Amino acid sequence: MPTTEPLELRKTRATADTTDTRDPFFDNAKFLLIVLVALGHSWEQISYGTHALQSVHTVVYTFHMPAFILLCGYFSQRFTGRPDQVRRLIEGVLIPYLLFETAYSAANSVVRGEPFVLTPTEPTYLCWFLIALFLWRLSTPLWRAIRHPVPIAVLISLAAGLTTMGYDLALPRVLMFLPWFVLGLNLRPEHFALLRTRVARRWAVVALVCAVIGAYRLIPAPDEHWLSMDAGFTEFDMGRPQYLAVRIGIFALSAVLVAAFLACVPRRRTPFTALGAATMYPYLLHGLLIRVCEAAGLYPVLKNLGLTGQILLTLGVVTAVFLLSSPPVRKVFRPLVEPRLPRGAVPVDQRSR
Repeated sequence: MPTTEPLELRKTRATADTTDTRDPFFDNAKFLLIVLVALGHSWEQISYGTHALQSVHTVVYTFHMPAFILLCGYFSQRFTGRPDQVRRLIEGVLIPYLLFETAYSAANSVVRGEPFVLTPTEPTYLCWFLIALFLWRLSTPLWRAIRHPVPIAVLISLAAGLTTMGYDLALPRVLMFLPWFVLGLNLRPEHFALLRTRVARRWAVVALVCAVIGAYRLIPAPDEHWLSMDAGFTEFDMGRPQYLAVRIGIFALSAVLVAAFLACVPRRRTPFTALGAATMYPYLLHGLLIRVCEAAGLYPVLKNLGLTGQILLTLGVVTAVFLLSSPPVRKVFRPLVEPRLPRGAVPVDQRSR
């Protein structure tokens, strides 16, 4: 939410230093975030008109992608553009992007009756994150070479929202979410250690509860495009100064909620810790399950059940993420999710560095 994957969605180290052991905290965070991604995509099928669920959905969207992207940046600190690193980036992100871009275009054609047209430069559904990660990762050496990278990334993000660019290569999201990736590049273990205290956890719970209450009072606002970062100021009925003020406010609120979420993540090994190293699978596959449920007409039934339907959907999604992360599923889908290029393309001395 996707080294070379969303959240290092492949087998990556859990810390940016040279230790050989994985930190359960990061694997726990990655798994919980991928659960929230799947829940967010599923809840939006039934949340409109259901005040409480829509509030929770809004809060989740305020922080889950920023947190996802921040961790991607954190685990990209070693990327220097070496041939072996670029190879892993192509294998772990670009090729799966092309494969699942095709799969989701086909699914939308079958389920929604949309024309089946392959346009790899215009990402479909959740595939936007893969092409964004590919571009962010390639830009890592640039951000490591300049002074004050985070403020510069923030300025680029705000400026991008003032343009009328199209959706080629998901550029609005690439640029507007960019500060979170760059921030992750500049974080150190001691920064995360600040959140590993009892006091931080207590305040984190307070922040999350207040956010849900605030979202409940604001529903039906805000417009979902504010949090999805896929639209510029021309999509909103306001001037540039007001737009910039709202964007800065969203940055601040997201930062608080990202910190709150991370403060609540378990520090020790849990039953799902090991699954945090394989989050590419549920990330790429859960959207196809959503399309299957759409085709089966499941969401209107669940919505009509009210709170019972919301609970059933939530439990079903969590269960699905566990199953999609399991070894049997990974074995079946590994050729699509973790393809391998012919090994002769990279010199042996480069691969062994």
